[in-house]
Amino acid sequence: MKISARNQLKGTVSAVTNGAVNGVVAIDLGGSTVKADITMEAIKDLRLAEGVPAVAVIKASNVMFAVGAERVKGLSARNQLAGKVASVTKGAVNGHVVLELVDGNRIMGSVTNEAIEDLGLAEGAEALAVVKSTDVIVGVE
Repeated sequence: MKISARNQLKGTVSAVTNGAVNGVVAIDLGGSTVKADITMEAIKDLRLAEGVPAVAVIKASNVMFAVGAERVKGLSARNQLAGKVASVTKGAVNGHVVLELVDGNRIMGSVTNEAIEDLGLAEGAEALAVVKSTDVIVGVE
């Protein structure tokens, strides 16, 4: 299946935290971890458990950026993925920023040109991709 979401990060489930309605699935990407807050029904239907191969799917418009490689304290977003800017492509109003993570995975975000300039997001700059766990979709093959 082809989908429009730019970010499809393949990894392995490293932990599942069960809740009454939702649970949190941690997917190890080989150096970075992405957490997804999804329903318990989805966790059961997808048979998600430690060691299961899975894909974290994230729309580019759900990716935010912060400068530097240190986690931002006081932020509710569970996913703060450190890396270096691999490319920046500006459009008329918005642009795409591609961040290469420490494990070699790449994540793309769609942000305003103003944010790109204000944050100094240029090739080689250290940055964090910030994604809320509720914005991560989990897929299995």
